[in-house]
Amino acid sequence: MEQTAAPASEAPSPAVLARRLLRLVPTACLATAASADGWPFASLVLLATDQDGAPLLLLSNLAEHTRNLKNDPRVSLLLDGTIHLASRLTGPRLTLLGQAEPSAAPLHRRRFLARHDDAADYAGFADFAIYRLRLERAHLVAGFGQIAWIEAGDLLAPPSPALAAAETDIVRHMNEDHREALAQIATRLLALEEGPWRMTGLDGEGFDLACGSRTARLDFEPPVRDPESARIALTQLTRRALELERI
Repeated sequence: MEQTAAPASEAPSPAVLARRLLRLVPTACLATAASADGWPFASLVLLATDQDGAPLLLLSNLAEHTRNLKNDPRVSLLLDGTIHLASRLTGPRLTLLGQAEPSAAPLHRRRFLARHDDAADYAGFADFAIYRLRLERAHLVAGFGQIAWIEAGDLLAPPSPALAAAETDIVRHMNEDHREALAQIATRLLALEEGPWRMTGLDGEGFDLACGSRTARLDFEPPVRDPESARIALTQLTRRALELERI
C-alpha cells in the first residue's frame, strides 16, 4: 500500500512528524488486553483521523479486540511508515497509547468513510461502531537515534470548529468540480503517478488524497484556520501545479 507525503521545507518537530504519519497511514496494529486472561492481543485495523489528528477506528462488536476493549478500554496502536523502504528500520513508526471510546459524532463517521469508502458496505451494520482514541502518550521512532515520547497535548493539532463544519462541503466541491486540479497537485507537486486522485479529508494542516490503495498528503504552509483561508491555500496550490506544467 503506497503512502506519500510532501517533503517538509524545514525539519519538523517530533509532534508534527508523528501527526503527519498518523494522518497518512491507512492501517494500524491494534493491541488490546484479552478479556479472559489479560494477554496482549494484536490485530490489524483500518485507520482514519479526527480533525485534530486523534485516531478513528471502525470496529465490530463481534471482533475479539472489541470485546477486549469493552472490558479494558486501554489500547495501543502501532503505525508503520517503513513499508516501501529498503532498510525498514531507518523509517518512521509510531506507537500510540490511549483509551478507545465509542463515538456517535457524524463528523467522525464521515471522515472514516471518506478515507475508507469500501467500508461503507458494512459500516451501517448494527454491530459496527466508530471509536475515537483518547490519546495519552505517543512514542515516535523516526529512524536510528531519532526517538521521542510525545504527550497528547503536544501531539494533537489545535481545533478549528469552523473548518471542521465546512470540511464535508469543501471535500465534495473539490472532488466534484476540481478533479483535474487534484490530479495536477498529485502528479506535479507530489510527483505521484497519474490516476483518479480524490480528496478524502481536509484539516488545518493540510489535506489527504487517495487513489485506489495509494494514499498521499500535502501540508498547507502556513496552516489554515477557516474555510476561506483553506480556499485560498487550495487555489494557490493549484496555480503552483499549473506553473510547473509551463516549465
